[in-house]
Amino acid sequence: MKKGLLTVVSGFSGAGKGTLMKGLLARYDNYALSVSMTTRAMRPGETEGVEYFFVTKEEFEKSIEEGKLIEHAQYVGNYYGTPKDYVFEQLDAGKDVLLEIEIQGALQIKERFPQALLLFVTTKDAQTLVNRLKGRGTEDEETINKRLKRAAEESEGIEEYEYLIVNDDLDTCIEDMHDIIQKAKLKADRNIEFIEKIRKELKDR
Repeated sequence: MKKGLLTVVSGFSGAGKGTLMKGLLARYDNYALSVSMTTRAMRPGETEGVEYFFVTKEEFEKSIEEGKLIEHAQYVGNYYGTPKDYVFEQLDAGKDVLLEIEIQGALQIKERFPQALLLFVTTKDAQTLVNRLKGRGTEDEETINKRLKRAAEESEGIEEYEYLIVNDDLDTCIEDMHDIIQKAKLKADRNIEFIEKIRKELKDR
């Protein structure tokens, strides 16, 4: 069975990363969503093990020490990280694994796994981002301002990503993401094993 593609999805808080990935999971059966670990508080409507694994700071730091995370970072005062075992199990099963992580973690992934695909999600302009953050109604003004300040910092690293997705029309974006991921799997440098196999077969004839 062919391995799946590790796909990292980053973007500004409020740009709709989670909604896009839920759309992919609902429409196609070849995706698996990696559930991240975090020390942030659970929001209304969230479920343990679905949106995140919610842990204490001490539990998170123990996972770092034991090498159980493939990446981790701090964001707005909380730890976020990706548990290793689940990701590799899904890739080996042929699933395209979606990781929703911020830029620090994304660059760690790219360094350790050069074949990973990096996608960055943004709104069409800054005002739309402000409106979405305020419209969620889950955070106070101070936290929203922190997220906007963080977005300004993150905008400096967008060029490190392979593709930019402007989340304006949701249905169009879901289809665009799916097409990008499936075409990325066909890139020559992501098929080295196949290339070497057919090369050897031709030389051995």
